[in-house]
Amino acid sequence: MASINSSYSISGSGPAIIFVHGIGARKSAWDKVIVHLKDHFTCINYDLRGHGDSPKGEFPYSLDALVGDLEALRLTLNLQKIHIVGHSLGGMIGPKYAKSFPNKVLSVSLLSTAAFRTKEDQSKVMAIVDSMNQKGIEPILNTLTDRWFTDQFIEESYDSVQFRLKQVLETDPEVFLEVFRIYAETEMSPWLNQIKQPCLVLTGENDGGCNPRLNKLIAESLTHSELIILDKFKHSILIEAPDIVGQRVRDFLLYQ
Repeated sequence: MASINSSYSISGSGPAIIFVHGIGARKSAWDKVIVHLKDHFTCINYDLRGHGDSPKGEFPYSLDALVGDLEALRLTLNLQKIHIVGHSLGGMIGPKYAKSFPNKVLSVSLLSTAAFRTKEDQSKVMAIVDSMNQKGIEPILNTLTDRWFTDQFIEESYDSVQFRLKQVLETDPEVFLEVFRIYAETEMSPWLNQIKQPCLVLTGENDGGCNPRLNKLIAESLTHSELIILDKFKHSILIEAPDIVGQRVRDFLLYQ
C-alpha cells in the first residue's frame, strides 16, 4: 500500500523526535508535551492518515501502512535516526517501525498502549469495535469518555473532554473504524523482544484497556526498558497530564 504525505509541524532543535498520536486525535495532541522537550530536541508531530490535515490514503488500512507513512515522513525530512514517542495506537506504530527499520531508531516510548491481551481483554475491545460497526460511533462516546478520563477531570475540565470527543466525531467514520480495528487486532507480544533500542513504557494506573498489568509484561519483554505507572490517570494522559508526560519523556530521552 502506498504511503501518504502526512501533515506535520516542527519545533525545537537537537536530535529528532517523531510523535505519533492515537485514534481520532490530531498532531496538536502533543503540543503541551512538546513544551518540555523542544529545548533539547527537534520535535515533529504529524497527523495520521485520514486525521486532521493528512489525506486518507487507500482502504483498508493496516499497521504496516501506518508504519510506511512514518518512514515516508522521516525520508521527507531527511532524518538519519529518530526517537519515536507514540500514544495508544501510536504506541503500536512506534515499536513496529523499530522492528521494520531498526537502524533508523534511537529509542521508542510506548505510552498508554497494549500487548499480551488475554481472551477477556480481547473480547472487551472487540465488543467496542462491534458496537461501533452496528450502531455508529456517537453512541459509544460515553464509553470512551469513561475509559479515557478520570471523573475529576470530566467534572473540572468539561471543555477539554468535549473538544476531544469533537475530534472523534470530526474524523471520517470509516477512518476511525479502520484505525480502531488495527488497535484492537494488533498483538505485539510475538515480536516485542526483537526491539533492542531503549524503550520507555508508560501508562496510567487506571487505564482499563492499557493497564499496568499489560504494560509490565510489555516492559519485561523488551531488551532495555523503563516502566512508569502514573498514579490515578486513565488513557488520555496527553490531555489530562501533559506536563507529567513531557517531563518523564524528557528525563528518559536525555539519558539515552
